Order: sequence, then C-alpha cells, then structure tokens
Amino acid sequence: MRSNPLLVAAAALLIAGCTATKKNDSQEPAIATLGTQPVSISEFRYVYDKNNSGNEDAYTRQSITDYLNLYTNFKLKVMEAESKGLDTTTAFKRELEGYKEQLAQPYLTEKSVTDKLVQEAYERMKQEVNASHILISMAPDAAPEDTLAAYNRAMDLRRRALAGEDFGKLAQENSQDPSAADNKGNLGYFTALQMVYPFEDAAYKTPVGEVSMPVRTRFGYHLVKVNDKRQAKGEVQVAHIMVRATPGIPKADSLAAKQRVDAIYKRVQRNEDWDKLAAEFSEDANSANNGGELPWFGTGRMIPSFEDAAFGLQNPGDVAEPVLTPYGWHIIKLIEKRGLLPFEEMEQNLRNKIAKDSRSELNKTAFMKRIKGENAFQENEEAKAAAIAKATEELLQGKWAYDETDKAQEQTLFTIQGKPYTVGSFWQYAHKAQQPRASGTAAHAMRLLYDAYVDKSLMEYEKANLENKHPDFRMLVQEYHDGILLFQMMDEKVWAKAIEDSVGLKAFFEQNREKYKWGPRVQATVISAANEKLLEQARQQLSNRRYPVNFARLTDILFEQNKATLTPEGTAKLNELAGLLKGNESLTVDIKGHADAREAKASKKLAILRAEKAAAYLAAQGIPASRLSTHSLGQKEQAGPDNTETGRRRNRRVSFTLHTTELGALADKLNAESKNPLGVQITEKKFQKGENKVLDSLKWEKGTYSLQQNGREYLVIIEDVLEPAYKELHEVRGLAISDYQNYLEQQWVDQLREKYPVSVRQEEVDKMVKQ
Repeated sequence: MRSNPLLVAAAALLIAGCTATKKNDSQEPAIATLGTQPVSISEFRYVYDKNNSGNEDAYTRQSITDYLNLYTNFKLKVMEAESKGLDTTTAFKRELEGYKEQLAQPYLTEKSVTDKLVQEAYERMKQEVNASHILISMAPDAAPEDTLAAYNRAMDLRRRALAGEDFGKLAQENSQDPSAADNKGNLGYFTALQMVYPFEDAAYKTPVGEVSMPVRTRFGYHLVKVNDKRQAKGEVQVAHIMVRATPGIPKADSLAAKQRVDAIYKRVQRNEDWDKLAAEFSEDANSANNGGELPWFGTGRMIPSFEDAAFGLQNPGDVAEPVLTPYGWHIIKLIEKRGLLPFEEMEQNLRNKIAKDSRSELNKTAFMKRIKGENAFQENEEAKAAAIAKATEELLQGKWAYDETDKAQEQTLFTIQGKPYTVGSFWQYAHKAQQPRASGTAAHAMRLLYDAYVDKSLMEYEKANLENKHPDFRMLVQEYHDGILLFQMMDEKVWAKAIEDSVGLKAFFEQNREKYKWGPRVQATVISAANEKLLEQARQQLSNRRYPVNFARLTDILFEQNKATLTPEGTAKLNELAGLLKGNESLTVDIKGHADAREAKASKKLAILRAEKAAAYLAAQGIPASRLSTHSLGQKEQAGPDNTETGRRRNRRVSFTLHTTELGALADKLNAESKNPLGVQITEKKFQKGENKVLDSLKWEKGTYSLQQNGREYLVIIEDVLEPAYKELHEVRGLAISDYQNYLEQQWVDQLREKYPVSVRQEEVDKMVKQ
C-alpha cells in the first residue's frame, strides 16, 4: 500500500501541475486561502489548464470545483509537512538535490546542436564507409609545439600519398596504430557512431579514392583514405555454435577443432535439434544454453569473416558453412534480418548514444559559448596572464604550490553576471586539480587548468540559477519538492499507519462489516478435461485424495551398518522436511526404512527402527502423526543388483515420498501421463456468481453434473450451497487496508481543514467558468 517518492511526485504532478516556488505575496487575486496562505488565480489556472484542457467538460462549474477541492487537499498536506520542518532535514535536502541534478541535465545542453547531430547520425547510418588511415599519435592536451610537429608529419605523409605512393604501405611503415602492421591501416566498413566523431566526419565527407586533410582526435592526427561507400546492410540476428581454436595453437589441436566443427555441421545438415546441439557442443558459454543466440548487430560490430558470413545468409533458418575467426570456428544460423528502423523508433537511443559519444564535445562547446554570452562573462586579460605566469616546472610533476600571501590573489580574474572570481580561487582550483604530465610546458598546463576552471565556474553558475532562468524548471523542482514531502506525510499519517495499526484496522473493519459480505456461493469442484477418457480417470481418482507430489524431491538419510542413530546431516535434512510440511498442511509423507543383507538378520526390524526414528523426530518438530506413515523395505526389495560397497551403503537409509490432498496434484499427474499440459484442470473452492461460466450455467443445487462446453468435458460437483454471509478480515485484508487508508486520509484532511481554514472566492470560480 506504500508508494515511493517518484510515484508520489508523479501524482503530485497530476494534482499540483506546476506549482510556483514562491508563496503568493503579490496583490494578485486569490481563488482560495488556506489558513493565511493564498492560492493565486494564475497558479490554479495554470495547474488546472495543464491537467484538464483536453477534457470535454473541463470548464464546467462542477469540474473546476472538484479539482479545486483536490488541489486544496494537496496543498494542505504540503503545508503541514513544511510546518513540521520536514523540508529542512538533511535527508530531504539530499534527496531533492539528487532529483534536481537529474532534472537539470536537459537544461545544461545545446538542444539545437543535439537535434542536428541526432539527425545527422541517422542519415549517416543509411550508408557504410570503408576507409584506411594513418595515425600520428599525440596526447589530447599536447603542447602547441608538439601539436604542430604531429600535424606537419601528417601533412608530409599526405603529400607522399597524393604523389602516388601506396597508402597501405605508408600506413604499414608510418602509422602509430598498432594494427596497421597487419591491416595496412584498413579499418573495413563502418557506419555512424562506431568511430570517434572527427574521424567519422572526415570519412563521410571525403570522396571515394581521396585522402583527407589531417584530422585531430583524442588519439592524435589521422589521414583518412576512403576506399568505398555503400548502402547500409541494416542489422542481422544470428545464432552460432562455436568450437574454440585460437591462433598459434598446436597444429594437432587446430586439426582436431576443424574435425569437431565439421562433425557438428553434418549433424546440423541432418536437421538435428539446433538448440540441443548448441547446448551440448558450443564453447561460447554466454550463448550455448540460449540456442547460441546473439544480440542484433550491424556492420563493424563483429569480426569481418563472421560478419560477412552472417550477412551472406538470406532466409531465416539458413546455416553457413563453418567460418574461422581469431576465436575459433563458428557455425552460423540466420534468425532474422532488418533494415534501418524508422527515425522515431531510434531517436531516443541515438540521443543517449550521442550524449556519451565524442560528439558531445561539440554540444558542450556550443553550450559554453552560449552561456558565456547570456551570463555576461568578462575576462581580465592582464590578471589571467599574471596568474598563468606563476606556473613552474613543479606543475608538470603535480607538485606546484602558490604563495598564499601573494596579494595578486585578490585580483578579479573574470566575472559572471558581475560576480567576481579571483586569481586566488583559480590557484586553489589548480593546486587541487594538477596532475603530473609527461610532456609540454608549465605555462601550457596552467592554461589548460584555467580553461577547465572557467568551464567549471560557468557550469556551476548556470546550474545555481536555472530556477531563476527557466520558470518551467523551477516549477518542476517544486513538484518534486512537494512530492517528497507528500510521500513522507502520507507514509506517516496513512500508509504505514493502516498497515501497522492492527487494532485500528480491526475496529474499522468491525464498524463497516456490511461492506464486506459474500453473496450467494457454492462449495464446488469443477473438473475440465480435454476428452471423456481423461475426465473418467479424474472421476475415478477424485475420492483418493492422496496424490504424489512433483514439486519437491527429498534426499535420503544414510545410516552406518547396524545403526539407527541420526547423524547431524540427517537431522538437518529432517529439519528441512519439517519446514516443508509445516508450510503446507495438505502434505503427508511416507517414510521407508531400508536395510541390506550384510546387516543383522533382523534387517527388517532395523529398517523399521530407522523409519520410526525419522518419524519420531518429525513428530517432535510438531508434525501430527496422522501425516506420517512408516514401513520398511528388505534387501530383496532394493532397487537394482548393486553389490558394491557404495550400493550397499545406499541401501542402509531412510527414503521419503510426499503426497498431497490438493486436487491440483491429481491434474498434474494426469497431464503428465497424457503428455498434455492442458489435459485436465481441477478447481475446488467456494465460488461466487460470475467466477465460473460453467457453474453459472447450472442451477445451484447440491449434486453432480456432467456437461460439454467449448469443446471440453466437464464434471461439476456442488457439495453445498452457502447463504450470504459476512467476510472475515483475513479474507479481505487487502481491500480493508485500502479502505482504512482512505478513511485515515479523510480524517487527516478534515483535521488539516480545521487547522488551516479554507475559504474559496466563488466569484473567481465563476470567472473561470465564464471564460
């Protein structure tokens, strides 16, 4: 019956809409006053319009009055929470800050840039590019002189490529991408969102056969040669059976792996069950027990040889000949192919990917540029130069410190909306954020720290002022503010109380017993069968009321030769059995004692003694004797001619067989025997009108009835016709708790309305109706 804060916040949205943060202390007309707090007409109109504008009867007097009543109750609960100081606790503030952090994210991005990037990515996904590259490695924050050297090196290689030298050979000899030694820089086919964005951008914008200008990524400078472009193949889903054979394994092992996969492939060709073959033979542990099924993938997501074989399959169910990859041999079966999904279906997923992709840097750059302008960012160039000049070689070692008595700390470095940020605050930041660097100059490192400090300061200022800058964000935060408070108060006053106050619940139930009554009922058994034979089998076994159980298997208790003493292990197993029997009173258990020929001549007596020991222990745990039966099996009755010591040891034991009186077990037994999971269905209970169509079609009188309906055979036994009667609390506990919660909530609202008298200005309601 309890809710969580987010659900309550959602409920608050429906009731409160976009409540203003500030109290209405203006001269604006109020539609209602709660205690001394007015509810402005604009606040209520906004909330009402937001939640009711689509309703046909939205602006009737009844609709407006009903909603004003709901909104008033909501506001009263929040006011009470605030009066108790719940909005001042550390826990509340922490929780609200967590939600604010999430709610702020859409406001801390450049939506127009994101929209363009999402659309661009989708359009690019319609095409696949095959490209090669040469990489000149460089740190993302390399010093200007290192950056220039890398750029010049890339330009020199580009000139050689344009002059006719083989690009693959140039990549093999000069690229600092380790894979170039084997692939000559060829990256195969790829599509959007598979490469870092600047590289992808160059690949899509460079014509086939041409070499791009040097492209800067976080890895360094790239030269990109586009080899081919083609229409996207879409995505494919396959299953595979894998036999491991990694490169470099001994020749004999490699040959054995090939023979093994060929043997499996022949069985696949004979149409043997694929799932069973995958479970038995596939060495891909992640997919073997799932029929070898792999997630959907597109171009560039798999090893090329695997990808080519998968996309080469045409029809679902087609199987490719074994394919070799660096992981081993694969037999690949096509499950399904699909083209690019519609933009509407992919849009949100693309937005999520772009938020984590290198494209996000473009968004961040555009966003920072905008908020610099909006927040009147002003920089003191002289102070900036002086602050950066304090960098020393220690900064490159991560050990830089500044003179805390330096008066330059007081200088204003920059301002945001007139708020000064001093040199000293930047130096504090730099001292904490510095890290050792392997290259570059101290001045360059300090400039990078300065840029990071500016971005951090702008972002913090923007986040701190979102509520002033964006009314919709302020309203959304207020809704979560009120939702958290509402949850806390409702939990205290209604939800928890209704569940925990057993005395109050019982008193409420007794006072409202007329609400909880059964209508006419019958005690009946309804048997439905697929055919007459199954129905007759069910009829014959119906009175037995002792059916084997298949939902629990019990392990035997072993004994030493000529002994009937319980061991700690045996005691533990009996405790488990006792717990099972206590949890289900329909269960009974047969306890069978066993002995073997090597034991004393009175082996049957020993077997009985073992069974009785087990039964006595269960009885001591509170299991009635009526649910326990014991007997013994002599050596001749043991299963299997096992003359080994292990076999004889197994025969010195107590075994258990469970039975139940529940008719569902009879249905399970018959269905298993007929190999039809829906062969027989049995329901035994008290039925009300409308619960069972077959019963409803009969006259409710004691007796046995046979009939056919919807192709099924039915046997109905009406054992008793029950008159209307009062329900007991345990029969309607859930409903009673819900009703008790409603009662407690109404009581609480009445108390709040007494504490904070509510007055409604009817003339303002009339204006809304007329307008």
